[in-house]
Amino acid sequence: MVRDLVEAAIAMVRDKKKSSIQEEAQRRVEDRLLDLLIPSPPPKKKKSRSSPQPFDFLIKAASGEPIDDDEPDEATEAEQERAADRSSRTREKFREKLRAGDLEDKEVELRIESRLMPVHVMSNIGGMEQMEMDLQNLFEKIGPKQTSSRSAPVKKAREILLEQELEALMDKDAINEEAVRLAETHGVIFIDELDKICGGEESRGPDVSRQGVQRDLLPIIEGTTVQTKYGYVKTDQVLFIAAGAFHRSRPSDLMPELQGRFPIRVELSPLTRDDFIRILTEPKTSLTRQYQDLLGADSVKLKFTKDGIEALADIAHQVNQTTQNIGARRLHTILERLLEDISFDAPDVKKKSLAIDGDYVRKKLQDITQNEDLSKFIL
Repeated sequence: MVRDLVEAAIAMVRDKKKSSIQEEAQRRVEDRLLDLLIPSPPPKKKKSRSSPQPFDFLIKAASGEPIDDDEPDEATEAEQERAADRSSRTREKFREKLRAGDLEDKEVELRIESRLMPVHVMSNIGGMEQMEMDLQNLFEKIGPKQTSSRSAPVKKAREILLEQELEALMDKDAINEEAVRLAETHGVIFIDELDKICGGEESRGPDVSRQGVQRDLLPIIEGTTVQTKYGYVKTDQVLFIAAGAFHRSRPSDLMPELQGRFPIRVELSPLTRDDFIRILTEPKTSLTRQYQDLLGADSVKLKFTKDGIEALADIAHQVNQTTQNIGARRLHTILERLLEDISFDAPDVKKKSLAIDGDYVRKKLQDITQNEDLSKFIL
Protein backbone atom coordinates (compact mmCIF):
# COMPACT_ATOMS: atom_id res chain seq x y z
CA MET A 1 0.00 0.00 0.00
CA VAL A 2 2.78 2.41 0.91
CA ARG A 3 4.72 1.62 -2.25
CA ASP A 4 1.65 2.30 -4.36
CA LEU A 5 1.22 5.57 -2.47
CA VAL A 6 4.79 6.60 -3.34
CA GLU A 7 4.24 5.67 -6.99
CA ALA A 8 1.15 7.89 -7.06
CA ALA A 9 3.13 10.72 -5.45
CA ILE A 10 5.88 10.37 -8.05
CA ALA A 11 3.31 10.57 -10.86
CA MET A 12 1.91 13.78 -9.33
CA VAL A 13 5.35 15.38 -8.91
CA ARG A 14 6.39 14.40 -12.45
CA ASP A 15 3.25 15.98 -13.91
CA LYS A 16 3.97 19.15 -11.96
CA LYS A 17 7.58 19.26 -13.16
CA LYS A 18 6.56 18.58 -16.76
CA SER A 19 4.45 21.72 -16.89
CA SER A 20 7.41 23.85 -15.72
CA ILE A 21 9.91 22.47 -18.27
CA GLN A 22 7.51 22.06 -21.19
CA GLU A 23 8.73 25.14 -23.08
CA GLU A 24 12.41 24.22 -22.79
CA ALA A 25 11.69 20.65 -23.88
CA GLN A 26 9.73 21.85 -26.93
CA ARG A 27 12.60 24.15 -27.91
CA ARG A 28 15.03 21.24 -27.72
CA VAL A 29 12.69 19.02 -29.72
CA GLU A 30 12.51 21.65 -32.44
CA ASP A 31 16.31 21.80 -32.66
CA ARG A 32 16.59 18.02 -32.79
CA LEU A 33 13.99 17.80 -35.55
CA LEU A 34 15.92 20.38 -37.55
CA ASP A 35 19.09 18.32 -37.08
CA LEU A 36 17.25 15.29 -38.46
CA LEU A 37 15.73 17.20 -41.38
CA ILE A 38 18.96 19.03 -42.29
CA PRO A 39 21.94 16.70 -41.89
CA SER A 40 25.17 18.54 -41.17
CA PRO A 41 27.55 18.70 -44.16
CA PRO A 42 30.69 16.55 -43.98
CA PRO A 43 33.80 18.43 -42.81
CA LYS A 44 36.09 19.67 -45.57
CA LYS A 45 39.49 18.10 -45.89
CA LYS A 46 42.41 20.25 -44.89
CA LYS A 47 45.15 20.93 -47.35
CA SER A 48 48.01 18.50 -47.06
CA ARG A 49 51.08 19.92 -45.47
CA SER A 50 54.62 18.61 -45.45
CA SER A 51 55.25 16.58 -42.34
CA PRO A 52 57.60 18.36 -39.91
CA GLN A 53 61.05 17.00 -39.27
CA PRO A 54 61.58 15.25 -35.96
CA PHE A 55 63.64 18.06 -34.40
CA ASP A 56 61.90 21.07 -36.02
CA PHE A 57 60.03 21.95 -32.87
CA LEU A 58 63.31 21.99 -30.87
CA ILE A 59 64.94 24.35 -33.35
CA LYS A 60 61.89 26.68 -33.32
CA ALA A 61 61.76 26.64 -29.55
CA ALA A 62 65.47 27.52 -29.32
CA SER A 63 65.12 30.39 -31.83
CA GLY A 64 61.95 31.77 -30.17
CA GLU A 65 59.64 30.96 -33.08
CA PRO A 66 56.11 29.64 -32.40
CA ILE A 67 55.93 25.86 -32.32
CA ASP A 68 52.62 25.65 -34.23
CA ASP A 69 53.52 25.76 -37.90
CA ASP A 70 49.87 25.82 -39.12
CA GLU A 71 49.22 29.05 -40.96
CA PRO A 72 45.65 30.34 -41.29
CA ASP A 73 44.17 29.97 -44.71
CA GLU A 74 42.12 33.11 -45.34
CA ALA A 75 40.30 31.60 -48.33
CA THR A 76 39.28 28.53 -46.33
CA GLU A 77 37.98 30.67 -43.45
CA ALA A 78 35.91 32.79 -45.83
CA GLU A 79 34.42 29.69 -47.43
CA GLN A 80 33.55 28.30 -44.01
CA GLU A 81 31.85 31.56 -43.02
CA ARG A 82 29.79 31.59 -46.23
CA ALA A 83 28.84 27.93 -45.74
CA ALA A 84 27.84 28.59 -42.13
CA ASP A 85 25.73 31.57 -43.26
CA ARG A 86 23.96 29.47 -45.91
CA SER A 87 23.37 26.69 -43.39
CA SER A 88 21.91 29.18 -40.90
CA ARG A 89 19.52 30.63 -43.49
CA THR A 90 18.43 27.16 -44.58
CA ARG A 91 17.87 26.15 -40.98
CA GLU A 92 15.68 29.18 -40.30
CA LYS A 93 13.59 28.45 -43.41
CA PHE A 94 13.04 24.89 -42.25
CA ARG A 95 12.21 26.18 -38.76
CA GLU A 96 9.45 28.36 -40.20
CA LYS A 97 8.05 25.44 -42.21
CA LEU A 98 8.23 23.21 -39.15
CA ARG A 99 6.31 25.69 -37.02
CA ALA A 100 3.76 26.18 -39.80
CA GLY A 101 3.12 22.41 -39.94
CA ASP A 102 4.29 21.95 -43.54
CA LEU A 103 6.69 19.10 -42.65
CA GLU A 104 4.41 16.95 -40.49
CA ASP A 105 4.36 14.02 -42.94
CA LYS A 106 8.08 14.02 -43.77
CA GLU A 107 9.90 10.89 -42.59
CA VAL A 108 12.89 11.16 -40.24
CA GLU A 109 15.21 8.53 -38.76
CA LEU A 110 15.14 8.20 -34.96
CA ARG A 111 17.30 6.32 -32.51
CA ILE A 112 15.19 4.98 -29.62
CA GLU A 113 16.50 3.43 -26.44
CA SER A 114 14.83 0.11 -25.69
CA ARG A 115 13.59 -0.39 -22.14
CA LEU A 116 14.17 -3.68 -20.40
CA MET A 117 10.98 -5.36 -19.23
CA PRO A 118 11.07 -6.32 -15.53
CA VAL A 119 11.08 -10.04 -14.84
CA HIS A 120 9.06 -11.07 -11.77
CA VAL A 121 10.72 -14.07 -10.19
CA MET A 122 10.12 -13.79 -6.46
CA SER A 123 6.89 -11.75 -6.34
CA ASN A 124 4.86 -14.72 -5.14
CA ILE A 125 7.27 -15.57 -2.34
CA GLY A 126 6.39 -13.87 0.91
CA GLY A 127 8.87 -11.24 2.09
CA MET A 128 10.94 -11.30 -1.13
CA GLU A 129 9.43 -8.25 -2.86
CA GLN A 130 12.22 -5.91 -1.73
CA MET A 131 14.97 -8.31 -2.84
CA GLU A 132 13.37 -8.57 -6.27
CA MET A 133 13.16 -4.77 -6.45
CA ASP A 134 16.86 -4.41 -5.58
CA LEU A 135 17.84 -7.00 -8.20
CA GLN A 136 15.84 -5.21 -10.90
CA ASN A 137 17.52 -1.89 -10.05
CA LEU A 138 20.92 -3.60 -10.22
CA PHE A 139 20.18 -5.12 -13.63
CA GLU A 140 19.05 -1.72 -14.94
CA LYS A 141 22.34 -0.14 -13.90
CA ILE A 142 24.76 -2.81 -15.11
CA GLY A 143 22.79 -3.93 -18.15
CA PRO A 144 23.77 -2.47 -21.54
CA LYS A 145 21.39 0.06 -23.04
CA GLN A 146 20.02 -1.12 -26.36
CA THR A 147 19.11 1.37 -29.05
CA SER A 148 17.20 0.80 -32.24
CA SER A 149 16.50 2.92 -35.32
CA ARG A 150 13.05 3.53 -36.73
CA SER A 151 11.50 5.84 -39.28
CA ALA A 152 8.59 8.00 -38.26
CA PRO A 153 6.81 11.09 -39.59
CA VAL A 154 7.64 14.41 -37.97
CA LYS A 155 4.27 14.44 -36.17
CA LYS A 156 5.02 11.14 -34.41
CA ALA A 157 8.71 11.91 -33.97
CA ARG A 158 7.86 15.12 -32.12
CA GLU A 159 5.95 13.13 -29.48
CA ILE A 160 8.80 10.63 -29.05
CA LEU A 161 11.46 13.32 -28.83
CA LEU A 162 9.37 15.39 -26.42
CA GLU A 163 9.13 12.46 -24.05
CA GLN A 164 12.89 11.92 -24.29
CA GLU A 165 13.68 15.58 -23.61
CA LEU A 166 11.28 15.73 -20.67
CA GLU A 167 13.03 12.72 -19.17
CA ALA A 168 16.44 14.30 -19.75
CA LEU A 169 15.46 17.61 -18.13
CA MET A 170 14.00 16.03 -15.02
CA ASP A 171 16.11 15.54 -11.92
CA LYS A 172 15.04 12.06 -10.87
CA ASP A 173 16.67 12.22 -7.44
CA ALA A 174 14.93 15.50 -6.61
CA ILE A 175 11.60 14.10 -7.86
CA ASN A 176 11.98 10.98 -5.72
CA GLU A 177 12.83 13.01 -2.61
CA GLU A 178 9.88 15.35 -3.11
CA ALA A 179 7.53 12.41 -3.78
CA VAL A 180 8.61 10.60 -0.62
CA ARG A 181 8.12 13.78 1.41
CA LEU A 182 4.71 14.32 -0.19
CA ALA A 183 3.63 10.74 0.59
CA GLU A 184 4.77 11.05 4.20
CA THR A 185 3.06 14.37 4.93
CA HIS A 186 -0.02 14.36 2.68
CA GLY A 187 -0.58 10.66 1.96
CA VAL A 188 -4.01 9.06 2.41
CA ILE A 189 -4.53 5.28 2.37
CA PHE A 190 -8.08 3.95 2.14
CA ILE A 191 -8.70 0.41 3.42
CA ASP A 192 -12.00 -0.97 2.20
CA GLU A 193 -13.87 -4.11 3.31
CA LEU A 194 -12.51 -3.86 6.85
CA ASP A 195 -15.46 -5.86 8.12
CA LYS A 196 -14.13 -8.93 6.27
CA ILE A 197 -11.21 -9.27 8.68
CA CYS A 198 -13.28 -8.91 11.85
CA GLY A 199 -12.94 -11.94 14.10
CA GLY A 200 -14.20 -12.77 17.54
CA GLU A 201 -12.13 -13.33 20.62
CA GLU A 202 -11.94 -17.06 19.95
CA SER A 203 -9.47 -17.78 17.17
CA ARG A 204 -11.05 -20.73 15.41
CA GLY A 205 -11.42 -21.58 11.77
CA PRO A 206 -11.15 -18.57 9.44
CA ASP A 207 -10.85 -16.20 12.41
CA VAL A 208 -7.20 -17.20 12.74
CA SER A 209 -6.30 -15.70 9.34
CA ARG A 210 -8.44 -12.63 10.04
CA GLN A 211 -6.54 -11.98 13.26
CA GLY A 212 -3.29 -12.37 11.32
CA VAL A 213 -4.32 -9.74 8.78
CA GLN A 214 -5.17 -7.36 11.61
CA ARG A 215 -1.77 -7.90 13.20
CA ASP A 216 -0.10 -7.17 9.85
CA LEU A 217 -2.05 -3.94 9.42
CA LEU A 218 -1.49 -2.72 12.96
CA PRO A 219 2.21 -1.66 12.74
CA ILE A 220 1.65 0.15 9.43
CA ILE A 221 -1.30 2.12 10.83
CA GLU A 222 0.51 2.81 14.11
CA GLY A 223 3.50 4.22 12.27
CA THR A 224 6.48 2.41 10.84
CA THR A 225 9.19 2.79 8.22
CA VAL A 226 8.67 1.04 4.90
CA GLN A 227 11.53 0.50 2.48
CA THR A 228 10.82 1.35 -1.15
CA LYS A 229 13.08 1.65 -4.15
CA TYR A 230 12.80 5.43 -3.82
CA GLY A 231 13.88 5.52 -0.17
CA TYR A 232 12.47 4.93 3.28
CA VAL A 233 8.90 6.12 3.92
CA LYS A 234 7.53 6.80 7.39
CA THR A 235 3.81 6.22 7.90
CA ASP A 236 3.49 8.23 11.13
CA GLN A 237 1.65 11.12 9.44
CA VAL A 238 -0.19 9.15 6.76
CA LEU A 239 -3.98 9.39 7.09
CA PHE A 240 -5.62 5.94 7.17
CA ILE A 241 -9.34 5.67 6.38
CA ALA A 242 -11.15 2.34 6.68
CA ALA A 243 -14.66 1.36 5.61
CA GLY A 244 -16.86 -1.68 5.93
CA ALA A 245 -20.48 -2.79 5.84
CA PHE A 246 -20.53 -4.32 9.35
CA HIS A 247 -23.95 -5.90 8.82
CA ARG A 248 -22.80 -9.26 10.19
CA SER A 249 -19.98 -8.05 12.42
CA ARG A 250 -19.26 -5.00 14.56
CA PRO A 251 -16.29 -2.66 14.85
CA SER A 252 -15.85 -3.96 18.38
CA ASP A 253 -14.90 -7.35 16.89
CA LEU A 254 -11.60 -5.84 15.76
CA MET A 255 -8.48 -6.04 17.90
CA PRO A 256 -8.55 -3.39 20.64
CA GLU A 257 -5.25 -1.95 19.39
CA LEU A 258 -6.64 -1.62 15.87
CA GLN A 259 -9.85 -0.03 17.13
CA GLY A 260 -7.80 2.59 18.93
CA ARG A 261 -6.09 3.59 15.69
CA PHE A 262 -9.44 4.59 14.17
CA PRO A 263 -10.80 6.98 16.81
CA ILE A 264 -13.25 8.82 14.54
CA ARG A 265 -16.20 6.69 13.47
CA VAL A 266 -18.87 7.79 11.03
CA GLU A 267 -22.03 5.85 10.17
CA LEU A 268 -23.32 6.43 6.67
CA SER A 269 -27.05 6.80 6.02
CA PRO A 270 -28.83 4.60 3.44
CA LEU A 271 -29.31 6.00 -0.04
CA THR A 272 -32.54 7.91 -0.50
CA ARG A 273 -34.74 8.32 -3.56
CA ASP A 274 -33.06 11.63 -4.41
CA ASP A 275 -29.63 9.98 -4.16
CA PHE A 276 -30.66 7.40 -6.74
CA ILE A 277 -31.85 10.17 -9.08
CA ARG A 278 -28.49 11.93 -8.78
CA ILE A 279 -26.62 8.66 -9.40
CA LEU A 280 -28.64 8.06 -12.59
CA THR A 281 -28.21 11.57 -13.98
CA GLU A 282 -25.11 13.43 -12.71
CA PRO A 283 -22.05 11.19 -13.43
CA LYS A 284 -20.58 11.30 -16.92
CA THR A 285 -20.53 7.51 -16.96
CA SER A 286 -23.93 6.95 -15.34
CA LEU A 287 -25.81 3.74 -16.12
CA THR A 288 -28.35 5.60 -18.24
CA ARG A 289 -25.60 7.02 -20.47
CA GLN A 290 -23.91 3.63 -20.68
CA TYR A 291 -27.10 1.99 -21.97
CA GLN A 292 -27.64 4.85 -24.42
CA ASP A 293 -24.16 4.29 -25.86
CA LEU A 294 -24.60 0.51 -25.86
CA LEU A 295 -27.85 0.62 -27.82
CA GLY A 296 -26.47 3.43 -29.96
CA ALA A 297 -24.09 0.86 -31.45
CA ASP A 298 -27.20 -0.70 -33.05
CA SER A 299 -28.51 2.74 -34.13
CA VAL A 300 -31.17 2.71 -31.39
CA LYS A 301 -31.70 6.13 -29.82
CA LEU A 302 -32.70 5.66 -26.20
CA LYS A 303 -34.09 8.53 -24.14
CA PHE A 304 -34.83 8.50 -20.41
CA THR A 305 -37.54 10.97 -19.44
CA LYS A 306 -37.62 12.74 -16.08
CA ASP A 307 -40.55 10.69 -14.77
CA GLY A 308 -38.87 7.51 -16.02
CA ILE A 309 -35.73 8.20 -13.97
CA GLU A 310 -37.89 9.07 -10.95
CA ALA A 311 -39.76 5.77 -11.31
CA LEU A 312 -36.45 3.87 -11.46
CA ALA A 313 -35.29 5.65 -8.30
CA ASP A 314 -38.55 4.86 -6.52
CA ILE A 315 -38.35 1.16 -7.35
CA ALA A 316 -34.66 0.87 -6.42
CA HIS A 317 -35.29 2.58 -3.08
CA GLN A 318 -38.39 0.46 -2.37
CA VAL A 319 -36.65 -2.85 -3.11
CA ASN A 320 -33.68 -1.84 -0.94
CA GLN A 321 -36.05 -1.09 1.93
CA THR A 322 -38.06 -4.32 1.68
CA THR A 323 -35.13 -6.68 1.03
CA GLN A 324 -31.40 -6.46 1.66
CA ASN A 325 -30.05 -2.93 1.24
CA ILE A 326 -27.19 -3.22 -1.26
CA GLY A 327 -27.07 0.48 -2.13
CA ALA A 328 -26.50 1.69 -5.68
CA ARG A 329 -25.70 -1.84 -6.89
CA ARG A 330 -29.46 -2.31 -7.06
CA LEU A 331 -29.58 -0.09 -10.16
CA HIS A 332 -27.48 -2.50 -12.24
CA THR A 333 -29.91 -5.39 -12.32
CA ILE A 334 -33.02 -3.21 -12.29
CA LEU A 335 -31.88 -1.49 -15.48
CA GLU A 336 -30.84 -4.81 -16.98
CA ARG A 337 -34.28 -6.25 -16.22
CA LEU A 338 -35.91 -3.12 -17.63
CA LEU A 339 -34.02 -3.13 -20.94
CA GLU A 340 -33.37 -6.82 -21.56
CA ASP A 341 -36.03 -7.08 -24.30
CA ILE A 342 -34.86 -3.90 -26.01
CA SER A 343 -31.22 -5.02 -25.87
CA PHE A 344 -32.10 -8.42 -27.36
CA ASP A 345 -34.19 -7.01 -30.22
CA ALA A 346 -32.05 -3.91 -30.89
CA PRO A 347 -30.32 -5.14 -34.10
CA ASP A 348 -33.67 -6.01 -35.77
CA VAL A 349 -36.06 -3.47 -34.31
CA LYS A 350 -37.65 -1.12 -36.81
CA LYS A 351 -38.40 1.68 -34.39
CA LYS A 352 -34.98 3.24 -33.78
CA SER A 353 -36.10 5.82 -31.22
CA LEU A 354 -37.42 4.74 -27.81
CA ALA A 355 -38.47 6.78 -24.77
CA ILE A 356 -38.29 5.26 -21.29
CA ASP A 357 -40.97 7.02 -19.27
CA GLY A 358 -42.61 6.34 -15.93
CA ASP A 359 -45.42 4.20 -17.33
CA TYR A 360 -42.98 1.96 -19.22
CA VAL A 361 -40.80 1.51 -16.11
CA ARG A 362 -43.71 0.63 -13.81
CA LYS A 363 -45.21 -1.77 -16.35
CA LYS A 364 -41.95 -3.64 -16.86
CA LEU A 365 -40.98 -3.80 -13.19
CA GLN A 366 -44.37 -4.28 -11.52
CA ASP A 367 -43.58 -7.90 -10.67
CA ILE A 368 -40.55 -6.78 -8.67
CA THR A 369 -42.49 -4.25 -6.63
CA GLN A 370 -45.51 -6.50 -5.98
CA ASN A 371 -43.88 -9.87 -5.36
CA GLU A 372 -41.41 -9.61 -2.51
CA ASP A 373 -40.18 -13.18 -2.97
CA LEU A 374 -39.31 -12.47 -6.59
CA SER A 375 -37.47 -9.28 -5.69
CA LYS A 376 -35.09 -11.29 -3.49
CA PHE A 377 -33.58 -12.75 -6.64
CA ILE A 378 -32.78 -9.28 -8.01
CA LEU A 379 -29.35 -8.77 -6.49
